[in-house]
This record gives sequence, C-alpha cells and structure tokens, in this order.
Amino acid sequence: MDEMLPGEVWLVGAGPGDPDLLTRKAERLLRTASVVFYDALVGLGVLALIPEHVRLVPVGKRSGRHSKDQGTIDALLVEAALDGERVVRLKGGDPSVFGRSTEEIAALAAVGIKARICPGITAASAAAASAGISLSLRGLARRVQFVTAHVRAGEPLALDWAALADPHSTTAFYMGRGAAGEISRQLIAAGLDGATPVLVACDISLRGERLLHTRLDLLPIATSAIAGDKPTLLLVGEAVASGGAGIAAELAERCA
Repeated sequence: MDEMLPGEVWLVGAGPGDPDLLTRKAERLLRTASVVFYDALVGLGVLALIPEHVRLVPVGKRSGRHSKDQGTIDALLVEAALDGERVVRLKGGDPSVFGRSTEEIAALAAVGIKARICPGITAASAAAASAGISLSLRGLARRVQFVTAHVRAGEPLALDWAALADPHSTTAFYMGRGAAGEISRQLIAAGLDGATPVLVACDISLRGERLLHTRLDLLPIATSAIAGDKPTLLLVGEAVASGGAGIAAELAERCA
C-alpha cells in the first residue's frame, strides 16, 4: 500500500462526481493529505469525504470563469511540496484525460519532485454506465475516440473532422455544450449521417444527472434544451442508440 510522505504530490482522479465511484486508493490519499488543490468539477460529495483538518484550496477552471491560471496552479503545487506538505491535486474524472496533468508534472519535475497519478473514472465511461449502453459494440463500433471541444475564446474548433466522422466509431466530445452546433455541422459535412445516434449527458452520476438520446442533426436543439450551463458530454455513434441492448441481441443472434 502506498503511503503519502511529506513533500509528495499525487494527481488524483475524483471521477464523475458521485463519491461512490471514487476509488479506494483515491479516498485513502484524500484522508492522508495535508492539502488538497481541487477543480471546480469535483463533486461536493467527494469533497465531503476529506477530513476537516485537511486544507482545501479551490483552483477550478470552468468555461469563461478561471479562478487560477495554469501557471499559478503549478506554482502552488511546487510551493506546497517544497514546504513538506502531503499534496493532492484533485481533478474531475481521470487526471490523464484532458486534465492538463503534463504541465503540472513538468513543473514539479523541474524542481526535483516526482508526481504520481491515481486514476479515476472518466466521464465517458460514467455516462455510458448511466445510460446502460456500451461505448464499443461488436459490429458497430470498432474504436472509441475521446475529443475535447474546449478552445480558447475566439479560436476555431480545429479538429480532423474527416477522421472523427467514422461511422464505425463512438466519439466522446468532452466539454461539448458550447460546440454542439459546430460538431453537428462539421460531422455531417464530413460525411456522417445526420441520423447518427447521440447521447447528451449533463451532470453525469450526480443527483441532477440528465441524459437525452437524440440524433446528430438535432444535436444543437437537444443540447440547448437540457444542458443549460451544466458540464456536458456528447457521445456520438451507432453504439449509443437507446436501443443498444436490442442491437446487441440482434448481433449476437446473427453470430450464433
């Protein structure tokens, strides 16, 4: 069992928000830390597991509302580690999936501190579980693609749309709420059928979770109808159809 020593830093995945989906290792690290730097997307139920004597420092970044820039976060982690704190950097989902872990690891390594990672359940997996669907499905989805739809203000969403418009793939668009219209237009323009199934998932795994099955050509309307200002994930592909169980049964029958 790993013990956290003074001056150590762990990047810990908080999962999608439900504290019951936190790993046992992550919970142990939170209980042995002396300071936790946490993101805005970390669920309140997860924060409630942290003992009162642990110092909590919010460093969250939400679309258009940044409490700390990345350079400041890096500096805070370095300072805390050099002061001999037992440091947890708590990130929503999995630290290695769009978590900007590399910048923080590099900043710590520059002063001789090795950061370790405790993985967490990523939003795409949690959304699929909540909806009772599979991200991969034999005969329909031979690969899964994770894409970030977040860009800096004023920048275009420059993606390889031809590669993403693979009808035999499931594509997860993280932070997809604001880009739903462009995602729909670009994928259809790149050749993906407008009737392709899409799952819009908001506040995944939390009490207020909202899931909506729709189709690619209706994605902007569907997203605006349920997302509001909530963190939103978009799953695109034939495998995420609401009738996924029926499709799976049909495929199994064909292969029998």
